[in-house]
Amino acid sequence: MSNPSDHEQTAATPDELREQVEQTRAELGETVQALADKTDVKARAKEKTAEVKEQTVAKAGELRAKAAQAAHQVQDKLPDQVKEKAAQTAAQVREKTAKAGSVWEEKAPEPVRAQAAEGVRAVRDHRKMLVAAGGATALAWLMFRRKKG
Repeated sequence: MSNPSDHEQTAATPDELREQVEQTRAELGETVQALADKTDVKARAKEKTAEVKEQTVAKAGELRAKAAQAAHQVQDKLPDQVKEKAAQTAAQVREKTAKAGSVWEEKAPEPVRAQAAEGVRAVRDHRKMLVAAGGATALAWLMFRRKKG
C-alpha cells in the first residue's frame, strides 16, 4: 500500500508500529463510517425531511405574524362606520346561524352532524388566522375600490 518513503518518519520500535496501526485503523473506521453515512439514503432523506419541516414551521410562524400584523393594520385603518356595519352584520349572521343550527339539528343525520361539528372546531381553532385573512381581503377590496374610483 504505502512505502516507508511515503511517510516522513518510519516507526523505529514495535510500540510505535502498534501506535501507527491503531491510528490507521481509527482513521479507516472513520472513513468507512463517513462513507456508510453518505450511502444511507433513508437516513439522509429523514434528515432532509426534518430540515424542510423546521423551515416550513418557521416560515408558517412568520406568515402568521405578518397576517396578524396586517389584520391589525386593517382594523386600525377601517372607518368606524365600516366597523359598526361589520358588527351589525356579524350579529345578524349569528342570529341566522342559530336559527339554521336548530333546524339543522332537527333534520340532519348523526354522521353528518358529527362531521360538521369537527369542521366547526377546526374553524374555532384557527379563528385568528381566518379573521386576519378576512381583514386582508377587506383591505384589498377597499384598495381596489379606491383605485377604480
